[in-house]
Amino acid sequence: MIHTEPMTSRMETPFAVFLIGMRVNRPLHVHRWLPALMAMPRMLKELYAHPEYGLLSHEMWFSRNVIVVQYWRSFEALMNYAAAKDSEHLPAWKAFNRDNAGTDVLGIWHETYVIAPGSYENVYVNMPAFGLGRAGRLVQARSELRWAPGRMRSAS
Repeated sequence: MIHTEPMTSRMETPFAVFLIGMRVNRPLHVHRWLPALMAMPRMLKELYAHPEYGLLSHEMWFSRNVIVVQYWRSFEALMNYAAAKDSEHLPAWKAFNRDNAGTDVLGIWHETYVIAPGSYENVYVNMPAFGLGRAGRLVQARSELRWAPGRMRSAS
């Protein structure tokens, strides 16, 4: 559903934003980078099947650089999933390290941010629920929520 009226997303508690990606440095070495690329959909499927892990939502973009933005209930939930011995993450991480040791075929990276209420703002116009708008509670951006300073103030 496309929301034609300006919308903003509200989160009542702190949350974590996790950015993770990979960069294919040697496109012809498919046997090295494809397994890492295929691991992310398996992890996302597992995370959505088990909401108790704490993933709220994600967005993904593909090009030479693959980027996944994930919204988590908390930093602790993200760390617990990363360390869970029975999750899809640990085997994928071990396989990446085994298959890419000593090569520059594939680069990987991640960044984690813990966001407190009152320290973010967002707006979506002519968009379906997207990004934080899928992770949080979408409300119409009216009155003080119409402008960035008001959205920032009202989030605290």
